[in-house]
Amino acid sequence: MGAAIMGPILAPYDPQVFHPAVRLQGPSITHWLGTDQFGRDLLSRLLNGAPSTIFFGLGATVLGVGAGSVIGVIAGTAGGWVDSVIMRILDGLLAVPELLFTLLIVTFLGGGMGQAMLAVAIAFTPGMARIARSSVLSIRNREYVLAAVARGEPSHYIVLREVLPNAIGPIIVESTIRVAFAIMIGATLGFLGLGAQPPSTEWGLMVAEARHFMFRNAWTVAVPGVAIAMAAMGFNLFGDALRDSFDPRRSH
Repeated sequence: MGAAIMGPILAPYDPQVFHPAVRLQGPSITHWLGTDQFGRDLLSRLLNGAPSTIFFGLGATVLGVGAGSVIGVIAGTAGGWVDSVIMRILDGLLAVPELLFTLLIVTFLGGGMGQAMLAVAIAFTPGMARIARSSVLSIRNREYVLAAVARGEPSHYIVLREVLPNAIGPIIVESTIRVAFAIMIGATLGFLGLGAQPPSTEWGLMVAEARHFMFRNAWTVAVPGVAIAMAAMGFNLFGDALRDSFDPRRSH
């Protein structure tokens, strides 16, 4: 996360300046992670691309979690035919794998970072809606909710003050894990040319640009590839830690 915030400031070189004399060099004292096919410093490009890669995952997850949570809470609290209609629509969307669903959406919207983020958010919405609905259903019949109903509290008070605060835990845990998937899907879209566009330093695009030179200098592909894996693993581990902290059976 620190690299995502401070990366462009910490970069030792301009990530877009060509240096043909040192193209496709391995790690050295002057270029700690080597250079790419144009002689650009890989460490500088990696640090400069961290914000776009990490914040892509965070932005797509926030949008998807927000929309999915609203839909799930509406379905869980309304019940009846409203719940049935919403869940049948979500079941149909969930039948399509998320990556394929994202590719379909981004193909319709067109390439670009903003369109790719929106596509990932839309693909995440059905799954998050189901998780939010499950959390609401597990809480809707608890004693404190029934007590609020018996007191004659309005519906919006019960949802906002009794249901949501107690249902937010599983949603937060799932959202942190979803960030890892969003980062990987964003990198995949960048690799396919449907996400970030040149001269962006987004990590998936870096892998795509260097794949033709991977047998001459494997560092050009390994550096952004390992960065993607480490970022996704970090958010996954953070999500697992949150899940353990919210689960009283594991918190000890």
